[in-house]
Amino acid sequence: MIVVPCPNCGPRSSSDLRNCGEVVDRPNPKNATIEEWRSYLYLRENLASWVKETWYCRTGCRKYFTIERNTATNEIRGQ
Repeated sequence: MIVVPCPNCGPRSSSDLRNCGEVVDRPNPKNATIEEWRSYLYLRENLASWVKETWYCRTGCRKYFTIERNTATNEIRGQ
């Protein structure tokens, strides 16, 4: 079990939350190529190090928030 600090509800079990994945910059819809959209939608780094992630507090405040988590150790920083 991972304890994730929700900024509104405080520390929560990861089973109370939903990991929405790695934060990725969205390409500009006006001039993005098909390759840029494919990369944005489907490709992730999947690094075994510090990754910025979006989480959703589904049983508490029902808000999205961003944390930085080490995917190898599950350590969380910046909160």
